[in-house]
Amino acid sequence: MAIKSFQGVRLKGASKKEYDAPILVEDYMTKKLVTFTPEQSILEVMESFAKNHISGGPVMDKNGFLVGIISEADCMKQISESRYFNQPILDKSVEKYMTKNVQTIPHDMSIFDAAGVFDKHNRRRLPVMKSDILVGQISRKDIVVAALKLSAQNWK
Repeated sequence: MAIKSFQGVRLKGASKKEYDAPILVEDYMTKKLVTFTPEQSILEVMESFAKNHISGGPVMDKNGFLVGIISEADCMKQISESRYFNQPILDKSVEKYMTKNVQTIPHDMSIFDAAGVFDKHNRRRLPVMKSDILVGQISRKDIVVAALKLSAQNWK
């Protein structure tokens, strides 16, 4: 018995799908970032998180280069330590609590590959780089939104 294909006639040279919607990280990343410095206090960072409704952000040196990332989880460490040692939160700097070995992704990575990075490294946000310069940040939520937009597209 022969197997029938219901895909229709294939066009010559049409072996690769072309998408109507953008699929790169740079199309969905946040470009206006709230950034921090290593010298800032954890208290300032927590206030900024609350004011800007964010849960983390990149830490930049005086020359504008990415040196770390600070998150609510990092702040929790400081809160826990301050309670244990019965000390105020005020005098601790970001540099002591930030993550220094930062996982980054390139601006021209597809959202599908970025989803794999999120899955593999269990991060909530990733700084986006272009030629070693921070150009944005993408979150897991941004990837989900991108996937929803792509699923609504008609594929060629």
